[in-house]
Amino acid sequence: MQQALYAFLMILLTVACFLMMAKLYARLAFSFLIPVLTSTFLIIVILVACKIPYESYMEGGKWINSLLGPAVVALAFPLYKQREFLKKHLVLIIGNVAIAGFVGMVSVALIAKSFHLDHSLSLSILPKSVTTPVAMAVADGLGGRASMAIVGVMIAGIFGTMLAPYIFRLFGVESSVGRGIALGSASHALGTSKAAEYNELAFSMASVSMTLNAIMSSLLGPIIAWLLLS
Repeated sequence: MQQALYAFLMILLTVACFLMMAKLYARLAFSFLIPVLTSTFLIIVILVACKIPYESYMEGGKWINSLLGPAVVALAFPLYKQREFLKKHLVLIIGNVAIAGFVGMVSVALIAKSFHLDHSLSLSILPKSVTTPVAMAVADGLGGRASMAIVGVMIAGIFGTMLAPYIFRLFGVESSVGRGIALGSASHALGTSKAAEYNELAFSMASVSMTLNAIMSSLLGPIIAWLLLS
């Protein structure tokens, strides 16, 4: 009973922090205040201040984490609504996602090689632009560490989401399709949530790009690792 109450309190803490930061983000509309980043920081501060161990927090956190699967499946709805557009431009979308996935992985490999990063670390961060479950599987299959893959995914997601509006303005990217593909391919689920702020078409493009990039990166990862990191 006590454990169930503790789990409920941790769930309540997480939801309350996120809703509060989401309200702040909606009011200020400043990209560096994205709720995922600010609510995470706030929760860490509270846990440290109250001396709550991470394991204790995850008594409730694991239930929120279990909702990731249904949340990803829910992305199918906007895809269904845009199915005619997707059919019409399928080749163009696949081509752009393939280029984005290839450039994303090659750039990480070259940077890792330039800075002489540990081989295992380099393999771990290679799939940083795909959603967490896929990145963990790809990193593990390449000989990297799943825990470091998660760090790479979070960094790519958070920074991509924060910097995307400035990059779009800098290069004059106004197309909903272009914004959606860029966000979904580079920043996975976090980028997809950012795309939803533009319009439904951008959200749909980000959803399908995130899915396609996960599939393509699973195939490209071993090849790029063999060519550039072996």
